[in-house]
Amino acid sequence: MIVTRFAPSPTGRLHVGNVRTALLNWLLARKQGGRFLLRLDDTDTARSTEAFAQSIRDDLGWLGMAPDAEEKQSARMARYAEVLGQLAAAGHAYRAYETPDELDLKRKVLLGRGLPPVYDRAALQLTDADHARYEAEGRKPHWRFKLDPALPHEWTDLIRGPSRIDVPSLSDPVIRRADGSWLYMLPSVIDDVDMGVTHVVRGEDHVTNTGIQLQMFAALAALGIGPSDQLRFRGQTGTGAQFPQFGHAALLTGADGALSKRLGSIGVSEFRDRGIEPIAMKALLARLGTSQSVEPVTSDAPLIEGFEIGNLGRATARFDEADLERLNGQILHHLDHAAVAGRTSLSEAEWNAVRGNIASVAEAEQWKAVIHGPIAAPAQTDEDRAYLAAAAETLAGLPFDAGIWAALTDALKASTGRKGKALFAPLRLALTGQSNGPDMGALLPLIGRDEALARLRS
Repeated sequence: MIVTRFAPSPTGRLHVGNVRTALLNWLLARKQGGRFLLRLDDTDTARSTEAFAQSIRDDLGWLGMAPDAEEKQSARMARYAEVLGQLAAAGHAYRAYETPDELDLKRKVLLGRGLPPVYDRAALQLTDADHARYEAEGRKPHWRFKLDPALPHEWTDLIRGPSRIDVPSLSDPVIRRADGSWLYMLPSVIDDVDMGVTHVVRGEDHVTNTGIQLQMFAALAALGIGPSDQLRFRGQTGTGAQFPQFGHAALLTGADGALSKRLGSIGVSEFRDRGIEPIAMKALLARLGTSQSVEPVTSDAPLIEGFEIGNLGRATARFDEADLERLNGQILHHLDHAAVAGRTSLSEAEWNAVRGNIASVAEAEQWKAVIHGPIAAPAQTDEDRAYLAAAAETLAGLPFDAGIWAALTDALKASTGRKGKALFAPLRLALTGQSNGPDMGALLPLIGRDEALARLRS
């Protein structure tokens, strides 16, 4: 079974880039009948809050992408410490004591000599006596994972194809700080193993991380570390770490083609408050960066059916809020009343009449007053007032049924000689108080005979 995961840090709100990452993993799982997991990477206890965690759940729920299971890293600290101990005993992790200032000085010296600023592994030369001395001084170690060119560092990326890292050019990554807090790299690998994650789709800024984490997966596999009993999902089992398949999607750019700070700051809740439909967000983000056209769908089914991870290209994908708003309007024009019944007081007939001319469900409510009144009598020229008086007399003599608008305008065209804007515009303005809007053929029957006569005569 395919198992994907979305692993945000609850240190802020979800933004567009986060949503795209979640969506790609969700689509991949749903396409294959698999599972989509939410893992809250909340090891940064100073910045992570339950309020942000709940906002992430709420946003995923609004998008219709509720996870099949959830886990918090903050509940798994003992597990990480246990695995770190096993890695250290096997020589895959080691203690180091350099301060940030000391490390910075080492980097500057190497750069001054024209050499890559790679950690020199001086900590590997420390003796037991050295460790005891540091401990006596109260100096706490940080932990590093020992990279090894003999361990896997190449993979076939689901999006980028053959990929690799140059192990000798990289410093052994710090995996646990001196204060005992965890960095991203190792806990993520342990979680993926324990949760049976099979596929990971994330941004291309994680390519180097993936190469490093493949080495960690291999080290865990050598130790026989597999899914822990307490985290087997619905009977999933396994022996030894299995490498997930990785895909790295190109990053989103703004409308100007540049990496946009706004894309990293505008929260999902802002789009929701602006009346953007969740299906519009998904329909746009699912096709960005592919050769597939963005279409105004009204359900997830065509997005899931048409999703292929290999369709994502390596070029940066352009996200334009104007495109999203246009798509949102197109989708609203096709949405059945059942899809909005809990969010609007309009009847099905009223919704069907106005949905073609709205940009949000909230905007549809404005037409409720237009249909039922009262409306302010708009200013008209003397000539148009005479025309509207004649229109009222004509309307009074016609059968008021579904075809009343066509019957009225045909009769007025014949009796007054008016046509085009001169024929239609004064009628629309008098009947709705608006110079443009939904098809009057649908609106006039909803306004009703008596109300329409009163508005024409006023």
